[in-house]
Amino acid sequence: MSAAGDSTIRVASVPHSQVYIRHTDAVPGEPGSVVRLPDPDPRNPGQSTEAKWWPPVMLDAGWIRENAGSFDLMHIHFGFDAITPEDLRAVTEELKAQGKPLVYTVHDLRNPHHLTPDAHNAQLDVLIRAADELITLTPGAAAEVEGRWGRAPHVLPHPHVVDLDELERRQARRLAETPRNEFRVGVHLKSLRPNMMEGAVLPSLLDAVEALPGAVLQVNGHPDILTPEGDKYRPELYRWLTEAADAGRLELQVRDYFDEPQLWDYLSGLDVSVLPYRFGTHSGWLEACTDLGTSVLAPSCGFYAQQRLSVTEFVHNEEGLDAQSLANALKQLHGNRPWPGLTREERTAERRRVAAAHEAIYRSLLDR
Repeated sequence: MSAAGDSTIRVASVPHSQVYIRHTDAVPGEPGSVVRLPDPDPRNPGQSTEAKWWPPVMLDAGWIRENAGSFDLMHIHFGFDAITPEDLRAVTEELKAQGKPLVYTVHDLRNPHHLTPDAHNAQLDVLIRAADELITLTPGAAAEVEGRWGRAPHVLPHPHVVDLDELERRQARRLAETPRNEFRVGVHLKSLRPNMMEGAVLPSLLDAVEALPGAVLQVNGHPDILTPEGDKYRPELYRWLTEAADAGRLELQVRDYFDEPQLWDYLSGLDVSVLPYRFGTHSGWLEACTDLGTSVLAPSCGFYAQQRLSVTEFVHNEEGLDAQSLANALKQLHGNRPWPGLTREERTAERRRVAAAHEAIYRSLLDR
């Protein structure tokens, strides 16, 4: 702990400036003993930042050695994509040499940015074997970790993504609005990560939407994939989307990244958000939908359906898509609308449990 008689736990959190990590701490205005170090600025490691945290300065054996007196333990979440297994091993060995416990939350068993699992698996081998305690978000992910590495993680739910005041305000506004005559289904291609496979669900999804009364398909994507000048331009996808949009079969919106209020506006404007992934593990996007009362249609790969009971699943993985399961799932959501989302009270109570569990894990390591 930080000083004799002081119960504060100082965590070198990798990262800190990320919504999941912030929301695993105590509810604002309520007491808590966990203090997370600000992210060192990668552009000037001697200073802290509330914005840019990548690449994470803390994931370096030299930083750990020089700053060991400033923290009690390290908790790794994200940010090690570009770090070699050898360098990660140096990090874990330096932590051990300095007597600093390591906690690792297994968010991704398969990296959605990598076409093949080999590089991420090598990183997981280092982190999962070296960690003093493991956390993950779903029972399925915990079972896979135990089956592959013989380690049993704590299973703690993903906390809310939307701030609690904003969650309450947007849910109240949505419930007060006149029900929409249309049924708006959205799929966001973003910059087409490898796990989206060129938007492979789109033709079957469009067919399923067109079979439902009042249904509209809205497709969003970033300019880098959907403009000829983009550095990841996909001409065949662009051609298919523009032809369908010109024919009035879907609405196409090409624009750059949403800031946070714009993202909440976008998700609140949908009845259903479709996750078009063919591999992955968990989703923060799914949790934001849960906060805002937007239903989620999620693939059978990974453990998305285990994150929230409100998620409806269709069959989609690296083996392909079951179009009928997609159509059936969408029809089910069409008949069950609207879904209000988790309330502020539910999310607050859940956050208290998550924060208490994290603190208990940290304290157990420091009391050994």
